[in-house]
Amino acid sequence: MNSIIKNTALALGLVFGLGAVPFAMASGDAAAGKAKAAQCAACHGADGNSLSPAFPKIAGLGEKYLYKQLQDIKGTPDGEKARDIPQMIGQLDNFNDQDLQDIAAYFASQPMQLTGSTAFPVMLNSGDSVDSLILGRKLFRAGNKETGVPACMGCHSPTGQGNAPAGYPRLSGQYPEYIEAQLKAFRAGTRANDGEIRTMRTVAKQLSDAEIKAVANYIAGLTD
Repeated sequence: MNSIIKNTALALGLVFGLGAVPFAMASGDAAAGKAKAAQCAACHGADGNSLSPAFPKIAGLGEKYLYKQLQDIKGTPDGEKARDIPQMIGQLDNFNDQDLQDIAAYFASQPMQLTGSTAFPVMLNSGDSVDSLILGRKLFRAGNKETGVPACMGCHSPTGQGNAPAGYPRLSGQYPEYIEAQLKAFRAGTRANDGEIRTMRTVAKQLSDAEIKAVANYIAGLTD
């Protein structure tokens, strides 16, 4: 039982790149960040609600989480990056650390628009076809004890609102396609900015394609 509780506490740090490893708490100015975030609007929308699943919604994800992602994407002066996103190459080069904090504060202050879930069947590895919403709900709320997958809500709350002070992002309302892509990236190891204890990579490697699609779809429809 203790191991189950411990695993749940580490749970899906999902969309993602959760900071199981401590980092400096952001202290940004949302008003200043609004002007600095103008160039982000083309992909992410002026308020952080992108119009395409090709680009994640970043509204309301939490200041601490967003600040960490911006740091990881920008990288160090010697060019080392914890998170490599081709579309973001050069986008943050002219921003200093305070700029990143301000941008994080601005987008964190914006409400995320709900994407919504859809009902469709998914095929398990056993060959059985199940309702994606039923499977997704089970994984999000209870995990999968047989494969050691903890409940997502352990870190992201029962409503998917996340835990902003701890750096766990909001998941509810995000595009399911984006959540699915990030879980598969963690599983493949092509995204690895989840800290030294590898929270997301450890969880994602136990998820099948069907489970990933189902939980991503369920999450997209969670409401407050």
